[in-house]
Amino acid sequence: MFQNKKIFLLLICLLALGYAAEAQNYTQTLKGTVLDKAVKSPLIGATVVLLDVQPPMGAMTDADGRFRLPAVPVGKHTVRVTYLGYKEAVAANITLNSGKETELTIELEEDLLTTKEVVIRATVEKQKARNELSTVSTRTFSVEETQRFAAAVNDPARMASSYAGVVTANDGNNTIVIRGNAPNGLLWRMEGVDIPNPNHFSSVGSSGGGISILSSQLLSNSDFLTGAFAAEYGNALSGVFDLKLRKGNSEKREFTFQAGVLGLDAAVEGPLRLGRQSGSYLVNYRYSTLSLLSKMGVSIGDAETNFQDLSFNIWMPAGKLGQFTLFGLGGLSRQSFEGQPDSALWAENGDEQYHWNFRANTGVTGLTHSLVLGDNTYLKTVVAVSGTRNGTQSDEYQENYSLRRLFDGGYDQTKTTVSTTLTHKFNARHLLRSGAYVNFMTYRFQQKEWDDDAENLVEQLRQTGSATSLDAFAQWQYRATERLTLNAGAHALFFFLNNTYSVEPRAALKYAFSDKQSLSLGYGLHGQLQPLGVYFIRDQNGATPNSGLGFTKAQHLVLSYDQSLPGNWHLKPELYYQALFDAPVRRDAQDAFSLLNVYDGFVGEILVNGGKGRNYGVELTAEKFLSKGFYFLLSASLFQSEYQGSDGVWRNSRFNSKFVNSLVTGKEWNLRKNRSFGVNLKLTWMGGHRETPIDLPASIAKGETVYDESRAFTDRMPNYFRLDTGFKLKRNFERLTTTLALDIQNTSNRENIFGRYYDDKSKTIKYWYQAPLIPILSYRVEF
Repeated sequence: MFQNKKIFLLLICLLALGYAAEAQNYTQTLKGTVLDKAVKSPLIGATVVLLDVQPPMGAMTDADGRFRLPAVPVGKHTVRVTYLGYKEAVAANITLNSGKETELTIELEEDLLTTKEVVIRATVEKQKARNELSTVSTRTFSVEETQRFAAAVNDPARMASSYAGVVTANDGNNTIVIRGNAPNGLLWRMEGVDIPNPNHFSSVGSSGGGISILSSQLLSNSDFLTGAFAAEYGNALSGVFDLKLRKGNSEKREFTFQAGVLGLDAAVEGPLRLGRQSGSYLVNYRYSTLSLLSKMGVSIGDAETNFQDLSFNIWMPAGKLGQFTLFGLGGLSRQSFEGQPDSALWAENGDEQYHWNFRANTGVTGLTHSLVLGDNTYLKTVVAVSGTRNGTQSDEYQENYSLRRLFDGGYDQTKTTVSTTLTHKFNARHLLRSGAYVNFMTYRFQQKEWDDDAENLVEQLRQTGSATSLDAFAQWQYRATERLTLNAGAHALFFFLNNTYSVEPRAALKYAFSDKQSLSLGYGLHGQLQPLGVYFIRDQNGATPNSGLGFTKAQHLVLSYDQSLPGNWHLKPELYYQALFDAPVRRDAQDAFSLLNVYDGFVGEILVNGGKGRNYGVELTAEKFLSKGFYFLLSASLFQSEYQGSDGVWRNSRFNSKFVNSLVTGKEWNLRKNRSFGVNLKLTWMGGHRETPIDLPASIAKGETVYDESRAFTDRMPNYFRLDTGFKLKRNFERLTTTLALDIQNTSNRENIFGRYYDDKSKTIKYWYQAPLIPILSYRVEF
């Protein structure tokens, strides 16, 4: 009750601040670049018009494709861009704040009907991918969405849980399940190269974590894919985040500061002079201690939890030599808990009997070179170095108060990636994109776990070495008519460690009945390496029989219908089927185990590629894009996720929650000309994840949790329901913008069951729950 009163008082303060001063009319600069969508060449002389101001405002692009509109009133605007021989583009809901200039990159698609001088509109819509070769199960997301959606807290993965087919694996972190696949089937890419899991508190072999390292200050509009990926994406089974970074302001220095219960955040951007060329830099640093939440009365556990991160993007134009960018991010996170040598405390709280330490460090830095060759060719080369360092140690107090080590794991990985991609547009109908990238990996792994039967710490993994993988792809786009488009290609992946490979055809066909209605069919074969440490798990003789494992593979088939409706509404149903095969299962036993059910980690089992899986379902997205201050997104999914272990029996997978429904909506009011107040809401209702039943008599006899593996994943946890709310007050001053935001996760404080465990003290089975009510208050200043 006391906790809820605090939240109520915070909300009252938030509302009261909305009426504190007189309003004035402020303006800001809107600028940007207009490019050819395929080959990124600047379009000189394009017309840029601001549609919703009087008198009308407009500009023409210069020799670099750049435009500038000064003294634009702050608020939301719509821009129309036209260029002879290209489809007209309309970009809506562009937000201008008085504190910082807004810069756009608008890409135009060449028109097939140029000889008739027909102008065809191609409204910039979020349901369409930035990558023109992605046809189905793809949508663009904006930084503004990660800031606006309730419970997203500037995190792309948390935001994506609002999309069709996406389920949160655990609402205490941002790990997501896509169409019933294991979370580690997700691929993260940045500026065209694969990157490590960009999340704090991430365990080895995972795709999510407690908090995103990604800074909303650096991200630009990016793509999220959930099936039948284009040929350039490899080593992924469930989904892809294809992240793009924005450039800093190349004309003036700007700052952003944010303070909140999650910590402190500071960003700076500005011009960078390089001889006669003017580039830019953009740097963001964040430091946090989650102990601030505990001081507000919010329980986040007794562990000490801290993190910090740094990210940057430096843009360096080089004239005829093209453009260079230097980008990077790095995050340090740790969590520790110290139990007490007091058996009386153990009886009250079993956690006090344990010591544990956890660390997760991640970093990547890359250098890109982009070069436009002639009018129709674009070459992009990237060299990136990345690394992760994870470690976990846990100990248990014995009756004599000595400590016994239960688990000791250390996992260091580094990767150097060299990537090159060439895009050539033969004409308005034919486009070819091909490329290759090689990964040079080094690693140092060690993993030990206590064995009750052997009564000692057993070494499961100890390996130091290097490995190399090579990816190559080619994809062709053929626009047969203005209505019919074919994207076809292939991706090849070779792993030199054990000389395994995968050749994967991809194809998608789209037919547009009109500019508002289309039908698409997509197919792809996709392969993924196993988590690297799994290859080096040792047997009793010290050998590494997993070293010959091949890829887990999946065939994706997607049928998609897209309909734009009046009033900025959009409707999109999709049908999909995924057939998984060559999934690792136990070699020496006929049972239900499969790597398709594993969240993370390096499983200490001897495996063989003999398992199968299948995921199929129907999804519906009904969306009203932001207009007149209101937006609405309803996502509904019905699906089935099944698998076979080494015993050949079809079972429900761990992630077969059957259904997920999500409603995200919000409204923004202009209190006065320079102030706005927004309310955002998210409702999630979905089936619970599955668990293997606990064998209570066996657990009592052994004194610990024992599962009935013969009934693997037959129990489904109760349905999950959660309400998240967000409140935001924004105010524009002269050359300064402030934003006060309150995000209340699990507003009703509902106890959603996550799983079960055996409690030896009471000799009963008990439940453990997902995250409670968590308020996240922040205050941001931009100038």
